[in-house]
Amino acid sequence: MPVLKTVTLGCKVNQYESEYVRQGLLRAGFRESEGDEPADLCVVNTCTVTLESDYKSRKIIRALARENPRAEIVVMGCYATRAAAELSCLPGVVEVLTDKRELPQLLARFGLADAPSGISSFGRLHRAYVKVQDGCRMRCSYCVIPRVRPVPWSRPVAEVLEEVRRLADHGHLEIVLTGIHLGHYGLDLPERQPGGRRIDLAWLVRQVLSLEGRWRLRLSSLEAAEVTPELIGVMADHRERVCPHLHIPLQSGSEGVLARMCRRGGIGRLVERCEQARRGLDHPALTTDVIVGFPGETEADFQSTCRAVGGIGFSKLHVFKFSAREGTPAAAMPGQVPFPVKRRRAEELAKIGRHLRAQYCRSLLGRRLQVLVEYPLNDGSGMLLGTCERYVPVELPEGEDRLHRLVEVVATEALEELVRAGDVSGPHCGGNPD
Repeated sequence: MPVLKTVTLGCKVNQYESEYVRQGLLRAGFRESEGDEPADLCVVNTCTVTLESDYKSRKIIRALARENPRAEIVVMGCYATRAAAELSCLPGVVEVLTDKRELPQLLARFGLADAPSGISSFGRLHRAYVKVQDGCRMRCSYCVIPRVRPVPWSRPVAEVLEEVRRLADHGHLEIVLTGIHLGHYGLDLPERQPGGRRIDLAWLVRQVLSLEGRWRLRLSSLEAAEVTPELIGVMADHRERVCPHLHIPLQSGSEGVLARMCRRGGIGRLVERCEQARRGLDHPALTTDVIVGFPGETEADFQSTCRAVGGIGFSKLHVFKFSAREGTPAAAMPGQVPFPVKRRRAEELAKIGRHLRAQYCRSLLGRRLQVLVEYPLNDGSGMLLGTCERYVPVELPEGEDRLHRLVEVVATEALEELVRAGDVSGPHCGGNPD
């Protein structure tokens, strides 16, 4: 039986696509490598969001070639689409898949004639990602992704529902809907809602929540304009099953920088949608992405960003230093910011982010939280670690049958990055260990 290794870099969509390939190859007769066992086939799913992502991809491919000298290496992902010739020259590489829509054909070449329509489990993880959309047309001036995933498409509602049902039946307790541009779900679908309106994300969420079971739903990243009153209403109507967590990229708090980034809507719309989410949901977690050191970013621009993140009160910041991507308009813009300045600004903003995170953790004290308990801490403390619906890590005491479950607890202590909980106030909620 041939041996398989898979390695994934990058986003939730990549992780989903790797799982799809892994399950297909196992059905085709492969088995997964155990420990350091050499593989016959290695599949590397690459990311190209930053120069660092490219470097990591090349490093991993070279390491796999050294450690698995007889293996065939197949490379897929966004870096493969952007630079197929470059990757095909690396040791051990026998194929570079440049179009993710050809994954069924890839599986057929390795012996699986009847390609699956989706996945049935998500490895050993307790949460499962469900890819419902692909492609982006936004053309942000710094981003290479529209060049490597240019064609938006959405999965039919029935196909999504069937996959969620399979994953829930397998025991996954958190389902995460994801896509390259999740908020554009449905724009390309010919099917319509009753009454003739087009299918959109809010409609899809409502249909997913019609499925039975004791599991919860989380949404991945959305642009501010896509956090619609309809979506907030669906989340509010099902607050016991939908995580009150929205990830809304800010990227910059300077209107001038946002204009050069070709970002739509400006600060005003984002602030408005965050306020609507806070009014409609129960103490939601609002998280964001911020880029520092964009070409032409002045100190005043950076300070505008600092004020914006503090004023909005995000519960977590993901801070990125601008990385010039060849072929994007931003790479050729004047006013490229020196790396030491980008590093200082990233450190300063990360400090603000830590303060906001600690502040949000404190705001949870005394609140009842629903925690997906994921694993025990290996420090002899007798504590378990999980993630609550508001996207905060939670430490809680060991208890009978709590591991790999959804449990209700009360937050009793707040640290900088997490909360500790006790007074388990209810029995565990459904689910099977993975």
